[in-house]
Amino acid sequence: MNKVVLITGGSSGIGKSVGEFLTQKGFIVYGTSRDPKKIKNHPFKIVALDVNSVESIQKAIQEVITLEGKIDILINNAGMGITGPIEDTPTAEMRNVFNTNFFGAIDVMKAVLPQMRKQQSGLIINVTSIAGYMGLPFRGIYSATKGALELVTEAVRMEVKNFGIQVTNVAPGDFATNIASGRYHTPVFENSAYKKVYQENLDLMDAHVDAGSNPIEMAEAIYKIINTPNPKVHYKVGDFMQKFSIFLKRVLPDKMYEKLLMNHYKL
Repeated sequence: MNKVVLITGGSSGIGKSVGEFLTQKGFIVYGTSRDPKKIKNHPFKIVALDVNSVESIQKAIQEVITLEGKIDILINNAGMGITGPIEDTPTAEMRNVFNTNFFGAIDVMKAVLPQMRKQQSGLIINVTSIAGYMGLPFRGIYSATKGALELVTEAVRMEVKNFGIQVTNVAPGDFATNIASGRYHTPVFENSAYKKVYQENLDLMDAHVDAGSNPIEMAEAIYKIINTPNPKVHYKVGDFMQKFSIFLKRVLPDKMYEKLLMNHYKL
C-alpha cells in the first residue's frame, strides 16, 4: 500500500516542493492550508488546518484518517519568520511566532501520535532551521523557536521509540522560497537605536533568501530520510558554509564565534 504523508504548510515554498516530489514518487500526499479554497490547481490534496487551533488540527488529522485509514508520515513544515531587534520587537509578535513554529508543531505531533501508536509505526519529520543552532542578530526569536523545536524533537523521539514511531529533525539553510514575504518584520523605526544596522541586515536577509538553494534539495533529502530504516536525530540541508557554521560553533571559543557572526552581519 502507498504511504500516506501529511505536510503542514503544504501550499507553497518547501512544503509544496516536498509534496510534489513525493507525489511523483507514488506517495499519497495531503498538504495543509488555513484556507484551501484559495489554492487552485494544486498537484496534491489540501486540507484545512490552522496550527494555532487544536480543534482545526484534530479535525484535519481525522479527515485524513477517515479518507485513508492511516497516516504514515508527518512532515511538520508550517512556520513563519520574524525579524527585528529584540528591544524593538513587540512581545506579542514573539509569542505569535512561538505559537506557530513551536507549539503548533507540538500540537500537530500530539494529534497524530495516537494514530501512529495504533499502527505501531510512523515517521515524524520536524522542519527546523540551521538558524536554530545559533542566536542570529535580528533573528533571535526565529532562532529560538527552531532551536526549541530541535530539543523537543530529541525528547519526543526517545519517548515514542518503543511504539515503533521514529522522529527526526531536518534543518534547512536558505532556500529560494516566499518565506521573506510571510515574515513579521519589526518596522525600522525612525528613532530606533538600531535603525541603520537593522535596515542593512534586512536587505542582507532578503538577498540570502533570493539567492538561496532550490527547494527540490529539501524534497530529495526528505525522500532519502523516509527511505532510511533508522533515521538520525538531526539532518542539515544547505550549502557548505551554512552547515560548516554549525561545526565552527562547536569547536571555536564562544567569543571567537560571536566575532565571526558580528563581522558577517556588519555589527
